[in-house]
Amino acid sequence: MPNPFFRFKQFAIRHDRCAMKVGTDGVLLGAWALPVCEGKGKVTSATTLNILDVGTGSGLIALMLAQRFPHSHIEGIDIDEASVLQATENVKASVFRGQITISQMDYGDVEQFCNKYDLIVSNPPFYKEDTLSGNVARDMARHTSFLSFETLISNTVKLLLPNGVFCVIIPYQDASDFISICVQEKLSLIRRMDIKPTPQKPPNRTLLAFSPCKEMAVNIEFQPQLLTLYDADNHRTEEYSSLTKDFYL
Repeated sequence: MPNPFFRFKQFAIRHDRCAMKVGTDGVLLGAWALPVCEGKGKVTSATTLNILDVGTGSGLIALMLAQRFPHSHIEGIDIDEASVLQATENVKASVFRGQITISQMDYGDVEQFCNKYDLIVSNPPFYKEDTLSGNVARDMARHTSFLSFETLISNTVKLLLPNGVFCVIIPYQDASDFISICVQEKLSLIRRMDIKPTPQKPPNRTLLAFSPCKEMAVNIEFQPQLLTLYDADNHRTEEYSSLTKDFYL
């Protein structure tokens, strides 16, 4: 049985009742996601941002972003009631409780959203329908039949501010298709980092950042990056440790 409790440097996460547990994907996205709001100048920890975490689960990414951007407001949403309740408890138990609101909402129903966002992040479902487990809550969190890439992207376009940024982590093999859908929706790729578990293994995850602002995409010097998580001795690499140093104990 997974450990129901996961402690980070500035907050703790309980994840025994939510559909998805704390994992490397969420930590990577929370540490890597970065808005590029040109109208507000260079983004720093003092920048005020409006952020949406789609499929918040335990609230991990929302809490990481609250730590990174202490003057910002983060909305975490999830379709699963148990996850919403647990994320709410995790937020209330943290020092970031004043920055974060957690709500049970269906991202497929974009008309219920009233705000626009500087940054939208998601660790979206990506398993195909033929791997359904029968556990409804877990399947909703893990399978594209409950939130397709097309719906995620098209609704994000409607909610992003003109200079906003959309960040996701998805399987490496799905990156090309995901980028193609974003291009069709007039989102430009501005950052990419491919993730390798070890030096001997091929990439299995990809971090992607997009923006509807064409000028921003032109002005940013885009160079795809590669991150290896563990060395041959199964220790965190220097690059992985640097990315997550403010969070992992």
